[in-house]
Amino acid sequence: MRFRSALAASAGALALLLATPGPASAAAGQFRYTYTTSDGYEAVGFMNYPDSGSCINIQKPGSEPGLAAYAPQNRTDATATVFLEGDCEGDAFYTLRPGAGASDRLLVRSVVFS
Repeated sequence: MRFRSALAASAGALALLLATPGPASAAAGQFRYTYTTSDGYEAVGFMNYPDSGSCINIQKPGSEPGLAAYAPQNRTDATATVFLEGDCEGDAFYTLRPGAGASDRLLVRSVVFS
């Protein structure tokens, strides 16, 4: 009888352990930003399901090196902290709640999601 109880308890503990979700590795949704191409056109860049907890330098294909992106839109379920400098460094940063956006005046070069 004890063996059955121990076996049932072990099976229940294993089921609970397997049912518990692990740590999230990505923010669900999309992060958008606008940038100017080297030809002078506005383009929209985006990241789908960006990694959480690590710095992401914003990619701007076809743009002049060193130009910042602008008008970020956080359409993820995580808080996005955007930085004026690359590698999420510097004192100039702004936090965007899930679903929030900023104006064209906010310049960004990197972002981290929490």
